[in-house]
Amino acid sequence: MPQPSSRHLPLDTVSSTSENTLFGEIVQSTFTPPWWAKNRHMQTIWPRFFQRRLRVHWHKERLILPDGDFVNLAWAGDRESIASSKGLVVIFHGLEGSNKSHYANDMAANLVQQGYLVVLMHFRGCGGEHNTLPRAYHSGETEDAWFLLNWLTELYPNVAKVAMGFSLGANMLLKLLGERPEQRILRAGIGISPPFKLAECSLSINQGVSRMYQSYLLKSMVNNLVDKMRTVDYSDHLEIDDVKARSLKSFKAFDQHVTAPLHGFDSADDYYTKCSAINFMKTIATPTLVIHAKDDPFMSESVLPSEQELSPHVRLELSDKGGHVGFMQGTPWRPVIWMQKRVNQYFQEILRE
Repeated sequence: MPQPSSRHLPLDTVSSTSENTLFGEIVQSTFTPPWWAKNRHMQTIWPRFFQRRLRVHWHKERLILPDGDFVNLAWAGDRESIASSKGLVVIFHGLEGSNKSHYANDMAANLVQQGYLVVLMHFRGCGGEHNTLPRAYHSGETEDAWFLLNWLTELYPNVAKVAMGFSLGANMLLKLLGERPEQRILRAGIGISPPFKLAECSLSINQGVSRMYQSYLLKSMVNNLVDKMRTVDYSDHLEIDDVKARSLKSFKAFDQHVTAPLHGFDSADDYYTKCSAINFMKTIATPTLVIHAKDDPFMSESVLPSEQELSPHVRLELSDKGGHVGFMQGTPWRPVIWMQKRVNQYFQEILRE
């Protein structure tokens, strides 16, 4: 497991010397859990099911894609005053997520309060509305996000833009930045709780207590697939019916029988190899912050990259605790999400440069 090196800078600063090094930085995060939420499952579950949501007003918009399909966008903030805003933050949600997901909703509310305009892109088929083509989304699907970023550039050419992704969305964003080191649309990126290595994650989440997360998410994935199969013809894409779909009991099985054939991969392992963020982080040329907890119940510490696998533009902040997209502090009656403060700090530092 990678350890912090002596050359790391204080956590309240953004490294200005990393460009002179060959590798990225891995540092100890400033996050510390409260006494009542040191357990990784508490960190993961409490914000989702028990914490009160922050208020944010969303405006929906449909974006038509080059292949005739669509994704739904959710805007937060005043678009009429974007010229006087701090900038535009693009958010990519996690597996089976939406703008209603606790992490996305509350982060957007926080960013709007800080003076940003926010737009969240729902991946195809997410957000309560099926897309029109058989294809869906996955951890490495960057085409739709890249189309959105270029569309936003045409819409707001003079507005500073940054992006952040959660979990699956973080893997996707890191892959996009690594695929396109020449990109100049985004000033910076943030990835929170990315899976890094998809194959290892598929194994970890299929073991012990972590299987409850897999079961919860897989049920949503299968139900959405079966429901969509009633209106979209999959006969040329999948050898699967309702019964077989409902027999899939792991992410690996779903990816083998659905994700891979639907999106042109030879197998689940082929998909994992070609789409894991770890294989793209060495070529990232955009300032990028990654926030991750060693006790993330969706994966094990085996997924963590080494400094040699990170570009000089990537800073990985690791905490011992924090769960999956958790990072909760405060009291049980008034919990606060530490990562919101860290995101605010990082974007402020980047955009004032």
